Amino acid sequence: MSHNTFGKLFRVTTWGESHGPALGAVIDGCPPTLPLSEAIIQPWLDKRRPGSSRHVSPRQETDQVKILSGVFEDDRTGGPVTTGAPIALQIENIDARSKDYDAIRDKWRPGHADYTYDAKYGLRDYRGGGRSSARETAARVAAGAVARQILGETVHIEGALIQIGDKAINRANWDSSAIGENPFFSPDPDVVGEWEELLDALRRDGSSTGAIVELNVSGIPAGWGEPVYGKLDAELAAAMMSIPAAKGVEIGAGFAAAAMRGEDAADQMRAGEDGPVFLSNHNGGVLGGISTGQDLVIRVAIKPTSSIRIERQTLDRDFNETTIETRGRHDPCVGIRAVPVAEAMAAIILADQYLRHRGQIG
Repeated sequence: MSHNTFGKLFRVTTWGESHGPALGAVIDGCPPTLPLSEAIIQPWLDKRRPGSSRHVSPRQETDQVKILSGVFEDDRTGGPVTTGAPIALQIENIDARSKDYDAIRDKWRPGHADYTYDAKYGLRDYRGGGRSSARETAARVAAGAVARQILGETVHIEGALIQIGDKAINRANWDSSAIGENPFFSPDPDVVGEWEELLDALRRDGSSTGAIVELNVSGIPAGWGEPVYGKLDAELAAAMMSIPAAKGVEIGAGFAAAAMRGEDAADQMRAGEDGPVFLSNHNGGVLGGISTGQDLVIRVAIKPTSSIRIERQTLDRDFNETTIETRGRHDPCVGIRAVPVAEAMAAIILADQYLRHRGQIG
């Protein structure tokens, strides 16, 4: 299975399966002497892990990360720091229940990657989907924590859930301090009760729903990004679309830009003390694939979880028509835990773009 590695200078390879003994990441290209410890990585994994509330999968994984290589500590470093060598990270699976999937080992779940993996490889790991499972994203979040060490404290990545199903936030209520105070990463405290009622009903019905994640990234200077084939927004969009269940990405105004007039869509400029001052940000902080210095604005549409208890029509591996309902422990809205995953993917792409910019420009 190829294409488990991405990045140009900051390169991340993830490995492992949903129901294997462990999963993890190998990171190559991280600069030396950056502070890095398990304690630095763990808080980001805690944001993503299952079992944290009744609104996500009840699978009980602690997601404790182990650093196996690439860091060193002695009297001169003042703590563990990166060495410039590959960083290997491991996260053990401690609560896999493969027997939950015995009933579907020969059936394809509609909306899942079961059929396409069989069509490509001639086999699939039916135990939770193997590599196609969202469980793989734990490794991305761990790698994202390393990327944040490269970006430093001047770059701030804020992810939030702005819609679950057909219930969206009220942007007038946006409060960044509320994002970490509720189980939905919602910037609008008033919508939390509605989302709880919706997900409780979906869980009783054995169904699921989708969501929209929004990222706002501040502190990126003008100039990051490579035209024509290394555009910052193109690589961010590709990274977001690689997240399991992602079905759409918008940068800035996104699809709404198609309905605008040119004079409205263009982000006008006036002179400021340190460069241009933009009067709007419809382009989401990127022009020509290069950052403008404004906030990056990215939205990701996440489809409903495909593993549901409601009976659906499908085929088995011999192309016999049959029905399926999926038991086990699944998220009624996988978009909730997609928030820290999207943050991590943004951090990885931005760290790579920063190193490439530094290498070319100095």
